[in-house]
Parts: sequence; structure tokens; C-alpha cells
Amino acid sequence: MPLNTVALELVPPNVERGAQYAIDEAIKVRTLSQQTGVDIGHIMIPGMIDEDDDRPIEMKPKMDVLEYWSLIRPELPGSRGLCTQVTSFLDEPALRTRLTALNAANFDGIAFVGVPRTLQDGEGGGVAPTDALSVFEALVPNRGVILIPTRDGEQGRFNFKCDQGATYGMTQLLYSDAIVGFLSEFADTTEHRPEILLSFGFVPKMESQVGLINWLIQDPGNAAVAAEQEFVSRLAPLDPDAKRREMLDLYKRVIDGVGELGFPLSVHFEAAYGPSRPAFDTFAAMLDYWTPESSSSNAG
Repeated sequence: MPLNTVALELVPPNVERGAQYAIDEAIKVRTLSQQTGVDIGHIMIPGMIDEDDDRPIEMKPKMDVLEYWSLIRPELPGSRGLCTQVTSFLDEPALRTRLTALNAANFDGIAFVGVPRTLQDGEGGGVAPTDALSVFEALVPNRGVILIPTRDGEQGRFNFKCDQGATYGMTQLLYSDAIVGFLSEFADTTEHRPEILLSFGFVPKMESQVGLINWLIQDPGNAAVAAEQEFVSRLAPLDPDAKRREMLDLYKRVIDGVGELGFPLSVHFEAAYGPSRPAFDTFAAMLDYWTPESSSSNAG
């Protein structure tokens, strides 16, 4: 069954901040949701791993996904769980134990992800994400993968993941409508119709100084990504109303472009610098245009 949901990504906090910080953040999310009318169906919690040394915000030890979920879940009673799970550093028995624990904690979907950018595919010594899709088919009903529409060779990569048993694809943050052309071609050339979680991220003014979003979407030498980075840079200093208009225009182009291709659709929101009222106001404007429960591309 499709998730058919609005998911909000919450990154596990640094361990040093303690349990109360996690609880307070969940309370803030609940309050913002109530104030703006953004109905959050799922919280998407990424399993964090060390990546490149040039990460704009220092990577400190993070709270485990299961521990974090146990703390925030009571404060967000209307939401269920999604997560990403790095597979490449766990052998099959260890990964099976981990996935069983995630199931027991009522995660509705688990996206399998691989090694960080510092390593090559196949490194890590554990189960490759594409292998996990088939190996754990009986254990994990909703098996997700990451979809990066601007990445070279992604058509074949995504098709192979679907062949292996992926039931949904969660896109990288979308700062262009490249996903429209990608899914149009995919629909023309394959029979696969996995659910697509379309990811949109708020760009606060802080991005101009820190550059976290720019780092997250980087792909050196890729002109399509360079254009997206330029869009992010242009968006960051704008006033909230102008920023919201720009993101809403992008959202409309994406939704209108992919809405009739036959893929079940969900929406995945990120506030990479933490939940805020401007971010939730932007998400609310986007959902006023279309939500996953809508039968047409224009809910207004």
C-alpha cells in the first residue's frame, strides 16, 4: 500500500544535547504544525554517518534513530515513522536484527542507503543496499531507495533498484524540476511505478553564510546541479514572502509535471537548519496547492 503521506525530516540531535533537546524540538514541531495547519503523517529520521571532512556543520556523535524516535514519538501522536538505514557496514545477521528492531518500533518504511561519498559503491564490508532490497523483502514491506534525478546514469540505477524490489524512492532535495523529465522518461521506458517521495527543503537566510544545503546537493562538474545551487544561493537572502513564492512556483511545476505519470506520490519536507515558522508557512502554502490526499493537481 502507498504511504500517501506528508513526511517531515527530523535529524537526530547531537548526543551531547541530551534527551530534553529532542523532546523540546518535537514539541516545537507539534506547535508549528498546529499553527500552520501542516498535517504531518510521518516523521522521516535519517540514520547519520560521517561524511566528507568539508561538511559545513561539524559532524558530532548523533542520537540513534530508535532512541530519538522513542523520545519524540509521545509528543507527535498523529505521526508515524520512516527512516533511512545504512546497510553497508552491517553483515546480514546484524542488519536483520536492526531491521527487526525498527519494525517493532512501528517504522512504516525503511530506505536502504549505502556508503558515504568518501567511499566507492561496494565498499563497507556489509550488505549493499541493492542486495538488502531483495534479501529483506519479507521483513520490510516498504523498502525505499534514494533517487537523485540529476545524477548521471540514474535511470539505469533506479530501474535496477526497482528490479531488486524497491517500493518507493525518496528524492534528493529538489531545487529544479529535473524530476519531471526524469520520471517522464522512466515511465516511458519501464513498467515500474514505485511511490515517489518528492523532497522539498526550506532555504533560510543562514544558508548564505553556512552553505549546508549547497553541500548536501553538490555534484562537482554537474551543470544541472550547479543550476540548482545557484537557485539556492538566490533564494537564501530573499524575504519570506518572496522565498515562499519561489518555492511554491517550483512545487507547482513539479506536481503538475509528475502528477499524471502514474506514480503514487508523497511529499517529504526538510528544514535543514531546524524547524521554524517561515519553513512551516512555506510548507503550508505548498500543501494548499496539492496534498497527497488530493485527487487533482490543484487542491485550491
